[in-house]
Amino acid sequence: MLLLLAASAVHAQRAPAPAEFYFDDDARVAVPLVAIPGEGDEVHGRLLQLIDRNGRNVDVARAQLARALMRSGREETGRAMYAQVLAALPARAPLRSSVHWNYGWDLSRAGHADEAVAQWVLALEGRLVKPAWAPPTLALGLWRMGRRDEAVQWYAAAVRTEPQRWSDPAQFQALLPDWTDAERATLRDVHAAWFANQPAWP
Repeated sequence: MLLLLAASAVHAQRAPAPAEFYFDDDARVAVPLVAIPGEGDEVHGRLLQLIDRNGRNVDVARAQLARALMRSGREETGRAMYAQVLAALPARAPLRSSVHWNYGWDLSRAGHADEAVAQWVLALEGRLVKPAWAPPTLALGLWRMGRRDEAVQWYAAAVRTEPQRWSDPAQFQALLPDWTDAERATLRDVHAAWFANQPAWP
């Protein structure tokens, strides 16, 4: 019941208004969490051993295993594993933002754009940085939620920050190599809407 209530609270969270610029690299947050390199059953078994020993990197191991579970179609088990990671981390633990960022992508790729946006917002919350990943990522999620005006506002923040990059969708492949073709196609739709009606700042 508590997990359901927590999920509902996250689900209901709204995206903030974008700031003017997002120059920060945020390389410690916007990366896959990897305790043991590799994929497959052998790596997953080693992750379980590491978790059972409750040793160093146990939270990273849980997050890596959660991602593997969600990507293999065991979504509910993956969600439960992510919930364990977040429950174990102190409120201000540096790792929390990266867990939220990773969980957001797993939810997005499982078709849950609204929950993905909520996780990405939590990855931003309470931090002084203005990470470069935020504008295109939130634009993607909000567009897929049907909140298209907000998506365009977030995309406009990307263009304000790096106009030479984000004004041309032909650069998306180079800018977003880890995104899927479908995700880049969605962002091209956001770009087209931005281009047709470019919002002013503020």
